[in-house]
Amino acid sequence: MKTGYLVMYFPDGDGWGAEVPDLPGCLTCGDTLDQVREGIKEAIQGWIEVAREDGDPIPEPSRIIETVSVEIPV
Repeated sequence: MKTGYLVMYFPDGDGWGAEVPDLPGCLTCGDTLDQVREGIKEAIQGWIEVAREDGDPIPEPSRIIETVSVEIPV
């Protein structure tokens, strides 16, 4: 099964951080945004593996995110 979770990226000192609000404690940081994008995928997979091993439920994504383009008058 494939699903998608909201990931929030933010500047963190000299690098970047990311967290997944639907998966408490699922976060990562790195020097570059690209490193963090890869790291958060691994963090999500690890979070889910540990939850399964512990018999904990896997939360469904609770948010739908999309980008909406609008024209801003000059």
